[in-house]
Amino acid sequence: MDSINSIGPIQGGALPRKAGPAFQQQGAGGVSFTEMMNGFLSDVNGLQKRADESVKKLASGEITDVHQVMTASEEAKVAFNLMMEMRNKVMEAYQEVLRIRL
Repeated sequence: MDSINSIGPIQGGALPRKAGPAFQQQGAGGVSFTEMMNGFLSDVNGLQKRADESVKKLASGEITDVHQVMTASEEAKVAFNLMMEMRNKVMEAYQEVLRIRL
């Protein structure tokens, strides 16, 4: 019971007043949340483009290895699914924060 009572109050400057700039602050790794997400989106987009390009090359006969095309397509699919799950979790967390009564 003493450990719960030892938790101090939140200091005045500990919580951001606006949600926008809070995501721009640098984390422990030196990369902001926005930069990290933009990088991840760029990576997913690159995988999607690479998979699309390999399908086009397979159709035109430039690539004869179906395994290579399927691997690129599956990598793009897994990355996209991961991105969607991350988006869903962020939206769930945001909605949970909105439900908090102050």
